[in-house]
Amino acid sequence: MAAARDTEKVEVENVNVPGSTTRVDATMYRAARLALLQALPDAPPGLTQAEMIDATKRHLPEDLFPGGAKAGWWVKCVQLDLEAKGLVVRDRAAKPLRWRRGAGAS
Repeated sequence: MAAARDTEKVEVENVNVPGSTTRVDATMYRAARLALLQALPDAPPGLTQAEMIDATKRHLPEDLFPGGAKAGWWVKCVQLDLEAKGLVVRDRAAKPLRWRRGAGAS
């Protein structure tokens, strides 16, 4: 049996559960964060959740996300964290919901 590899962790927030944090793999988080910020537009109308995941997959490194594996979970994890930090904005009036980059996101 192969030994479990030790990985660096990063703490993420969840806009839907204020004050709660979770620790996730830092390498995966950073790659998904970069890809999400590349995929999201700056201006309305933004992207729906399905569009956001699809657009982000195109920017994910294949070695970490082979064939887009687990991309949906990581995109949502990063989106909720960056939304809690104000770097991603949710348009609550839009149906379906849409997201875009907030001020200060790069």
